[in-house]
Amino acid sequence: MDSKLQLLTQIAQGVAVHFGSQCEVVIHDLRGENMESSIVFIENGQVSNRKIGDGPSEIVLETLKKDPDLLKDRLSYLTRTEDGRILKSSTMYIRGNDNTVDYILGLNYDITGLLTIENAVKSLISTGETAGDHNREPKKITHNVNDLLDTLIEQSVALVGKPVALMSKDDKVQAIQYLNDAGAFLITKSGDKVSSYFGISKFTLYSYMDANKEKA
Repeated sequence: MDSKLQLLTQIAQGVAVHFGSQCEVVIHDLRGENMESSIVFIENGQVSNRKIGDGPSEIVLETLKKDPDLLKDRLSYLTRTEDGRILKSSTMYIRGNDNTVDYILGLNYDITGLLTIENAVKSLISTGETAGDHNREPKKITHNVNDLLDTLIEQSVALVGKPVALMSKDDKVQAIQYLNDAGAFLITKSGDKVSSYFGISKFTLYSYMDANKEKA
């Protein structure tokens, strides 16, 4: 274990103990070639039902696709587990000497119970007025890259707003662009699954990706 990971592990253990069993602290190692097993440390993994050796989150794939100079820590946003619990999450990028991201330190605090209490209180004090945007869908936390790819495909279809059977070429190009930007094609054999799902050949898939580059 290198000194940076050792320090991160020490911090992760301290944070997990400080905030208790509802606070998951996870470290992703982005230095290796096998991104499908990016989790190298996790405390309170029961929060998302993940463990060491599990695959990357959607945030990790986005990180690998973006210019490191443009990345900023994402603090206090909502995510959702596979069993429907809501988490308050933060993602911090730990950089190396060349400014590349070596590790990701993630915090995921289960606020499901607190939201239940909040809703009960709101029902008592509500005046019928609404404020703010509370409809944003939290990102789903998955266990492995296959589940993550399925989630990204679902999101691409939702973005287009129509089932694949009714999609035009431009619709499919838009969906492929979304998947490419999200880092979906960093997942091993994702091209085969995406091609099959959208009913196109691998050659067509690559041409759609190239078409998007030309538009950029």
